[in-house]
Amino acid sequence: MSSGHQLTLYRNGSVYSTADPLASAMLVDGGTVAWVGSEQAATSIADSSMRTVDLDGAVVTPGFVDSHVHVSDTGLALRSLDLSGIRSASELLQAVEQAASADSGTLHGHGWDESEWADPALPTAGELERAAGGRKVLLTRVDVHSALVSPALAAAAGLDGADAGQADGWNGVVASQAALTAARAEARPTDEREIRALHRAAREHAAARGYVALVEHAAPQISGIEDIRLLLAASDGDPAEEPSLPEVFAYWGQLAQSAEEAREILSSLGVPVLGLAGDLNIDGSIGSHTALLSADYDDAAGQRGTAYLSAEQVGRHLAACSELRVQGGFHVIGDAALEIALDGLALASELAGSSAVRASGHRLEHVEMASPDAISALAGYAVTVSAQPLFDAAWGGEGGLYERRLGERSTRMNPFARFAAAGVPVCFGSDSPVCELDPWASISACLRHSNPSERISARAAFIGHTRAGWRAIRHRDPLMGQLVPGAPASFAVWEVDELMVQVADERVQAWSTDPRARTPLLPALDTENAPRCLATVHRGQELYRAEGFGA
Repeated sequence: MSSGHQLTLYRNGSVYSTADPLASAMLVDGGTVAWVGSEQAATSIADSSMRTVDLDGAVVTPGFVDSHVHVSDTGLALRSLDLSGIRSASELLQAVEQAASADSGTLHGHGWDESEWADPALPTAGELERAAGGRKVLLTRVDVHSALVSPALAAAAGLDGADAGQADGWNGVVASQAALTAARAEARPTDEREIRALHRAAREHAAARGYVALVEHAAPQISGIEDIRLLLAASDGDPAEEPSLPEVFAYWGQLAQSAEEAREILSSLGVPVLGLAGDLNIDGSIGSHTALLSADYDDAAGQRGTAYLSAEQVGRHLAACSELRVQGGFHVIGDAALEIALDGLALASELAGSSAVRASGHRLEHVEMASPDAISALAGYAVTVSAQPLFDAAWGGEGGLYERRLGERSTRMNPFARFAAAGVPVCFGSDSPVCELDPWASISACLRHSNPSERISARAAFIGHTRAGWRAIRHRDPLMGQLVPGAPASFAVWEVDELMVQVADERVQAWSTDPRARTPLLPALDTENAPRCLATVHRGQELYRAEGFGA
């Protein structure tokens, strides 16, 4: 839209701004918001030096931050065989056979979920080999914590039945962390141009959905050091020829047991990361029966998941990060995994001091199962929870995956309202490619949480996807995620059916849409059409523009 110090006036729409809740216009000076106000005031300040963009009723909001994403895997999923609609093993094999006949090389697929099948039995290794014609095949489950792997890929990765966690020999499924890491490493592209192409595809996809920033959660078992180096390094191409893309921040999920080791890890990366956090796994996922529980899975007697780390390892890691004043953190799903994290925080406080732990801004990813005592402890340690509302939309509610796996325990999952009430900082993301990069669907999931007592307002959810995302990465500019004078011009423009205030208690909506309430309005999320992104701008640089907008 604008670059350098060009003045651009956006008018004849709505601007979501705490500076003026009724604003209908915004002036951008280069990369900074210079003014927000009324249409009448816009008429008085407009002059020939300004470029004018007619919003034509569209709404301008701060750009979104996805607080948990995997950029390479998202790009790979966009270019892979989509298995999200598959409903049986035979359908999966048929899809693989068709894809194998149309292409060559390693076949990637993503998104199968046997919990949605009438018969959850998975294809055997032999069936997968025949369907793929002997090719290397990696088909990741929707949660990316297990996969179907063809014999050709298994052989190339050096896997056997024991490596894959199979007591009765190789059957084509990998669920152990070591086996999945080996299979993914063997299957993923290694050419630098291909990797950059995956990064670009994911970031362009995000830009078209209103994201101005992505928080990458890299780890050795996910994509490796070279991937994050390429992702964070400056482009080798001519900047004048490279289109702007959403900004990327990253965590590196590697365990350190001393401050010296943490310092060495950070130095060895060769690129700046926010800390040693993210998908440093304490446990796995509920869908793959690897999330660590305090009692058996309802649908798998005797199984309580997998603990990848001990409380002592967690505590020493957080103490090391606290000594360096960098963020540490872990992937935590189950209630027993959260107890390990809390015991680790207690140990870190003994080793490094409680004030150092609180000042370091540590974070935990997911935290789907949390008791009142655990939530209170998280608040005491000033730990940020990075949560994924679309998990509940996909798997929560009556008859959903969570209920089948956890029974009555599923009704207390993803406690957004309780986090807020206890003062636990929360930011939101998608865990893409696990869930789609769709910020408004995520906000809607907060409004329609399967447990009514855990619903939060659209405004609270919106802040969790914007300002809270910047705070969670400890960004230095306190105005990030806002549209007020002096703030960075980082925003998205949306075509919407209607604007309103949406809260968990629907009785409030009748008065809160009254102009006298002076409450900034957001797109209504219960209309026929979802908000459509018309443009995305970050620090004054255009990341995306829909055809015909702003012409």
